[in-house]
Amino acid sequence: MGVYANPHAEKQESLINAALNVFGRNGYKKASIADITDEAGIAKGTINYYFGSKKNLYLYLAEMCGKSMAESMEQNYDSSITDFFDNIKMMTNIKITLIKNHPAIFNFLASLYMEDDPEVKTEIQEFMANSLALRERWVFADIDMSKFKDDVDTKLINKLLVWAGEGMGNSMKQGFNIGEIEKNMYELFACLDIMKKYFYK
Repeated sequence: MGVYANPHAEKQESLINAALNVFGRNGYKKASIADITDEAGIAKGTINYYFGSKKNLYLYLAEMCGKSMAESMEQNYDSSITDFFDNIKMMTNIKITLIKNHPAIFNFLASLYMEDDPEVKTEIQEFMANSLALRERWVFADIDMSKFKDDVDTKLINKLLVWAGEGMGNSMKQGFNIGEIEKNMYELFACLDIMKKYFYK
């Protein structure tokens, strides 16, 4: 995906925030340029001026959100944590902090992971593949794998956790609710404690 703009001005920031909200609520196909520009309070030609098309804007937002998530992880990741499940908890806390500060990012990403419109499907699949590869690098970096029982498939455990995260995003795709997200997070942590009990030696 290429970056089509470098938004800093107030008008451009309004456009970005409005687009995150509209795409997050409606998905790619149902979101219209008019919906976005009306919410941003800007002229309808602004999207074409900065991005060229609705698709370019959508892909820019995907790249921007992915970069924000990666930067947050880079800045806050604690490499001294070598326990697999504690590492998952730390990564989850980092993501929740980002979501609290930028709820529109969560709504957009939750919608993006459920999007199947043919116009953007190939690019979304590429985005998700890159995101999963990056996540796997963080999940298994400097982890003490000797704690696991010999017959435990850690790759499968990681896949189960990815599915859990996707399910959480799907359940929240109708709108941002930090109370519900935190409730799900604590339930996830309880499940991780159970998994640690049964999968460790």
